[in-house]
Amino acid sequence: MEITSEVYQGQFGEFKITKDDRLGVIIYRSALAIAALCFSLGVMLVLLQPNNPSILNWLTWLYFGFSIGLGVALWTIHIYLELLHRVLQIFWAIGAIASVGVALYFPEPLAIAVYEHPIALIGVGFSFAALTGIFFKETFCFNRFETKFLVPLVPVLILGHLVNFLTVAIEQGFLGAWAVLFMIFAIRKLSQEIPADIGDKSVFAYLKAQKQQAV
Repeated sequence: MEITSEVYQGQFGEFKITKDDRLGVIIYRSALAIAALCFSLGVMLVLLQPNNPSILNWLTWLYFGFSIGLGVALWTIHIYLELLHRVLQIFWAIGAIASVGVALYFPEPLAIAVYEHPIALIGVGFSFAALTGIFFKETFCFNRFETKFLVPLVPVLILGHLVNFLTVAIEQGFLGAWAVLFMIFAIRKLSQEIPADIGDKSVFAYLKAQKQQAV
């Protein structure tokens, strides 16, 4: 007989983990893996072939692959605080729209436009703020060593480039570390037990009931 659900004891009662729940986690982790792979490939091209103009179009496509993967991950992630979840989704949307705007407004390829016009990071940076939100959630929930480094590293690099505070060598080092740690995070997620990413569904049910009572 095929098992369609599993019953668990949560903080506010029993709950079931269904096939749809598991599928959502698989999509979340796959989207994270795509985002990490696109980002890391882009960083590798930048660091290994910084003076090769033929990689610029590849960087644009890899960035949009990263952005799509991040967006799907944010729509399938399980976060108890609904407000935080919505804020991260809005951040991603702002960053995605800003990225398209930068790509259309500046004559240079997207990567060059963002690098040479740091002001563009005010909009594009919202995507990385959303990514940092995922890293923070994973640190808080699972105490992951790689996300402990990524939570401060990402905003320091983005803000450091925005205000021209970091040297090129430091930026390259931070970027390389970001790519490596991001890949480690994505790979480790693939082997994690699926119920851990679903969380306690009784908490979601309780929060939903409290919201309905407030209304």
